[in-house]
Amino acid sequence: MARHASPLDWTPPSEHLIRAANVALEPWRAWTSPVFHGLGHLPERGPALLVGNHTVYGVVDAPLIFFEIHRRRGVWVRSLADHAHWQIPGWRAVMDAGGSVDGTRENCRALLRDGQMVVVFPGGAREAARCSGDRYRLKWERRLGFARMAVEAGCPIVPFGSVGVEEMFTTVLDPGSRLLAPVRALGRGLLGERGRRDDVVMPLSRGIGLTPLPRPERLYFGFGEPIGTAPWAGREDDPEALAEVRDLTRAAVEGIIAGLRAEQAADPGRTPLGRLGRGLSRGARMLPRAVPGVIGR
Repeated sequence: MARHASPLDWTPPSEHLIRAANVALEPWRAWTSPVFHGLGHLPERGPALLVGNHTVYGVVDAPLIFFEIHRRRGVWVRSLADHAHWQIPGWRAVMDAGGSVDGTRENCRALLRDGQMVVVFPGGAREAARCSGDRYRLKWERRLGFARMAVEAGCPIVPFGSVGVEEMFTTVLDPGSRLLAPVRALGRGLLGERGRRDDVVMPLSRGIGLTPLPRPERLYFGFGEPIGTAPWAGREDDPEALAEVRDLTRAAVEGIIAGLRAEQAADPGRTPLGRLGRGLSRGARMLPRAVPGVIGR
């Protein structure tokens, strides 16, 4: 599929394709038993900027987010993605088909002006390629891009968080490991200047046993109350104002992540074994109680 000349040049998938995609996702939903909170915080219509954390690898939980929003709210959100996605033959067609766009200001601006909901992960590849010691840490640094776009468009920011993917994997080699030097060299060869960044190589991980198959951890998603940008109207070129918006959003996302991790820690149904135990216990409670004088007749 050729790249779209404009981010508005995208046609949402047909009902037939949606049904097929949902069927294809069912095994993954069964594997992860996802929990969603706060989808009611999404506005009825755009424009809006949904801002959250990237988990390791970046693509493990994203499809569940997009399809759940469509299922419950009837809207397709568009995602801003790293430029490198469109330098990989085959994969770029998948990104195009899903409505993702190259994460430029021009593309974001066009989508918001068109009244669409846009997902952005300010940590981008830096979070997707995180080291083992950076679990759930936001790596936004001093970046102000998403805040600038929201203030310029005058649209709300909906903070969200995702938890569970990090527990599916155990890192064997961090991205900076010397043992992954050949992979980094290959990245530089394939991606040119983009390949010189330190987030182009993903960590090497194992899931179940020594395999890359992710462990069946439950995934938790939470969406917070929208952050209105009206107080900063007209200040899209003011770094101080944008830093306020960024830091307010970061604090909201960090709070959501902390709440989801607390829920995860206390959830007896976090794993399939735990969910099976809860199901058996619930089933036993639902069995009809013996009526005195009836047993033995």
